[in-house]
Amino acid sequence: MPSCDGCRNGTGLDFDLKIAFQPIFDCEADAPFAYEALVRGPHGESARWVLDQIHDGNRYAFDQECRVAAIRTAVAAGLLDGPAKLSINFMPNAVYSPQACIQLTLKTASETGLPPDRLIFEFTENEQVDTAHARDIIDAYAALGFATAVDDFGAGYSGLGLLANLKTDIIKLDMELIRGIDVSEPRRQIVRATVSLLREMGRVVVAEGIETASELEVLRDLGVRYVQGFHIAKPMLGAFPPVDLGRDRLGRAAAA
Repeated sequence: MPSCDGCRNGTGLDFDLKIAFQPIFDCEADAPFAYEALVRGPHGESARWVLDQIHDGNRYAFDQECRVAAIRTAVAAGLLDGPAKLSINFMPNAVYSPQACIQLTLKTASETGLPPDRLIFEFTENEQVDTAHARDIIDAYAALGFATAVDDFGAGYSGLGLLANLKTDIIKLDMELIRGIDVSEPRRQIVRATVSLLREMGRVVVAEGIETASELEVLRDLGVRYVQGFHIAKPMLGAFPPVDLGRDRLGRAAAA
């Protein structure tokens, strides 16, 4: 398949990428549902440091390198030893042609033995995209067996309009809705209504940014099954961090 303009005319990266992983935990299965791949700099610098190096000229190369590094690092870390999926952030504005730009991803997955249905692609936070273009990407990815997610729902450009126009499989609730939910009735009301709506729409809901046991307990009471945040596990560079919440902390002490 011929390459598109972004591949032909863009510049490469002048630094190496590393990948850290953070689990998206399934409270019902008491096991990781997926691991989100988080980009880091060559010496472990933050994602913000990395993104500050990205511009229009190298955006395509960055997006492609993130996908390759995420897949290769995850498989090397043992992803294929269990059922968890791999979630990769991607930049819709770096995808010039869904069919052309996915070829390296497919090649890397094939070379590492990772089935397409083990991959989730997340729209990166606060990136404004053309709805028709985003819909084309989602449709193309669905045809290939990938799942898709909207990240940071409720913040930036990830609002109700995006939800109405783009049928992603997963919706990740923004951490600003989650932080302090145990002491904020308005947050509880918003999340309760949002979870109910998304369940009716057949979407999987993930709560991000959980930092305390109390926040986790409230979210479980509100029917949220999939959770992510420092209380679950902090990101680990090049490896999958362990999760040991204990069944009592998940509100499932009686289950056995």
